Amino acid sequence: VGLNIVLPHEQAPNLFVTPRLSFQFHYFALRKMHFLLRARAVAVFPGGFGTFDEFFELLTLVQTGKIKKMPILLFGREFWNRVVNFEELMLEGVISPRDLELFQFVETAEEAWNAICDFYEVSN
Repeated sequence: VGLNIVLPHEQAPNLFVTPRLSFQFHYFALRKMHFLLRARAVAVFPGGFGTFDEFFELLTLVQTGKIKKMPILLFGREFWNRVVNFEELMLEGVISPRDLELFQFVETAEEAWNAICDFYEVSN
């Protein structure tokens, strides 16, 4: 299944997606909503503006109770701590200490899978 966004360049459906299960969206918000309504966990890898937009909106939706809490896994602690000072945001009072519990850092797929299993209290 693929949920793709139509952009002027650089974005095309993944070649491995079943064609009749490849959906094209014109609006970022609708695409994001469809992703999150079906997601049971979110893996976030280092990226640019689009990655940050989706990550921070996801945090806000969970923080405000608009969607259920789920594992939000940031791959690559070094990257994330270098580009976003989460601790400083908390110390400045713009996020709460509890907000730092909305996500966790992982380095490997195995670590991510274990975090998902722990969250849903299932054996891996």
